[in-house]
Amino acid sequence: MKKYIILIISVTMIFSSCNDFLKVESPSTFDANYVFSNSGDAKKMVMGVYSLFAQDSYTSRMSCVWMQNTDVEVTAPGALADGSRRDIWSLQGGLLAGFGDIYTAWQHNYLAIDRANQCIEGIQNSPVKDSKDMKMLLGETYCLRAYRYFLLCNFWGDVPYFRTAAKEGMELDTPKADKNIIYSGIIQDLVNCEPDMYFADEFSDGIERMNREFALGMIARLSLFRAGYGVTANGTMKRADDYLDIQNNDSLAVKYSVDGRAVIARTSKEYYELAKYYCQKLISLKNRPLNPDFASIFKNECQWIKKVNDDVLYEVAFGSTNGGGDVGWCIGVTVTGSSKGTTTIQTGLTPTYYYTFDEKDLRRDATCAKVSYASDIDQSAVGITGLAIAKWNRLWLTSSPGSASSKGTGINWPLMRYSDVLLMLAEAENELNGPTDLAKEMLSTVRTRAFNGSDLTEKVQNYVNNLGTKQSFFDAIVNERAWEFGGECLRKFDLVRWNNYGQKITETKTMIDNIGKAALGLDLGNPEVAKFQNYADKLYYQKKAGVITFLNTLYKPATVPAHIVDVADLGKAGNEDAYAAIGWCNSLYKKVTATDGTITYETADFTARCWRGYTDPTGVSAVPYLLPISSQTVATSHYLNNNGYGLVTSSN
Repeated sequence: MKKYIILIISVTMIFSSCNDFLKVESPSTFDANYVFSNSGDAKKMVMGVYSLFAQDSYTSRMSCVWMQNTDVEVTAPGALADGSRRDIWSLQGGLLAGFGDIYTAWQHNYLAIDRANQCIEGIQNSPVKDSKDMKMLLGETYCLRAYRYFLLCNFWGDVPYFRTAAKEGMELDTPKADKNIIYSGIIQDLVNCEPDMYFADEFSDGIERMNREFALGMIARLSLFRAGYGVTANGTMKRADDYLDIQNNDSLAVKYSVDGRAVIARTSKEYYELAKYYCQKLISLKNRPLNPDFASIFKNECQWIKKVNDDVLYEVAFGSTNGGGDVGWCIGVTVTGSSKGTTTIQTGLTPTYYYTFDEKDLRRDATCAKVSYASDIDQSAVGITGLAIAKWNRLWLTSSPGSASSKGTGINWPLMRYSDVLLMLAEAENELNGPTDLAKEMLSTVRTRAFNGSDLTEKVQNYVNNLGTKQSFFDAIVNERAWEFGGECLRKFDLVRWNNYGQKITETKTMIDNIGKAALGLDLGNPEVAKFQNYADKLYYQKKAGVITFLNTLYKPATVPAHIVDVADLGKAGNEDAYAAIGWCNSLYKKVTATDGTITYETADFTARCWRGYTDPTGVSAVPYLLPISSQTVATSHYLNNNGYGLVTSSN
């Protein structure tokens, strides 16, 4: 992020670990009047809202590490709940009311919101509020506030809702507001402000600040969440239509204009219409082709190349120098030693996700890393439960942070890409009208980049044309979003709003078990197992000049290599053309040998642990995806508690 001196002015919300829920300091209002009297100083204040993205609560926790475990992103926890972030991975976050990281993340979200509220009020009261730069700053601040509430609603559900800055004497201990009221309010804010914002190519900071493209896309994203599902206080998944008085509560409505005609969104269907309209508005105002080189989108981030009118609409700016952000440290390709530092990867990918790709889909190898690095050029093969995210790699950095470095790579983090807008439009159109030509066109546009020209007829045209029903097209959207955004950590919240999180967990666990059984030659009379019997039990590879070349990547090879040696012996005299092998699908089911020699088989530890907080084998009930409010916060509030919302508070 660009370095600005943040002026501390006006009213600042300070979260306390003492007895008060919130404390307020009230310095001179003269400073506030001065700072917001010109766009230069006002911008510095808005940068103070951005600055909280640079805290650990966001650089690793809320951006990626806590966005597991799904059918796409996953990392295996230990054998038992341990009171750390790993309990979030295993969907046992309800146990973590005393976990300091959760307390800090909550605090930082509300601190960012209060800073945004200060900026909104300062700009609205400014004598130059009608200047183009000040209107841009106002819209930008509404976007920042909206994104922070988006995080709060998805991590904690119903939460307190502050639309004004904290002031002396103001009651700051308030009950929770329904998340759908919050969604409606922040959507209305963005609808009101987006026409006055700059597009990324209209101001110098481009995609490193929230711009008009992002605002339009965020309206669509928030509208899909407002139209979709979320867990309610009684622990069941519902849409607002199912339990709120949407017709008589204006706090649940959004007003907007279509060709001069006033429109109001209240129902789920009407919010899909709103999402569709704003996707189309962005496309009509600022259409652009998708970057034909999918992998380069993310390599650009590692090399601080920030193209406007390209795929990325907005990315969190950690800077063009090393020193901020954890991309390439906790997420990305594993690097255990190099001239550019090391990683502590905490975000991986499921084995089933790797196998869901069409083998000709170019996005698979740009997303799934089957190798790690022990040095700048020395690759090692990783097992199927160790797949990392290939989109970011600290070895691509053009300015080396040094061999002793780890965190603070400076690699930016994408919050929205143009392909997201296209797929949101396809989804909304299908929800409203089924798989129309418009819906198919949007899906086809995204898929076209994923395949070589010779495969487009079969993999795009025929594939999309065969989606003849609303359900089949929806299923295709669910899949396409997985393939397009794997590792970008959108999946968890998408599964929530679709209300198919439990279904995807059970499907993933079952598929892993069946692949593992097939690799071990078990239960092949079951067609659900037998269909995987050609999947590779092992991968075979050669290694030359440190670079690994796989003989097989998905299936068993036609011929197993005759000369197989230990990986440490590759390259030795006489072994120049030899292969090494690494266990693959045969690691997905567990052989258990009892003390008496009896052999049995059971679900692998990886599978048993990753989703252990979700115990419904039918996949129908709500997944316990929410986090608890910190016990420190609850202790200082008359209203806030962790009752309900499906929170699991026991590890038994």
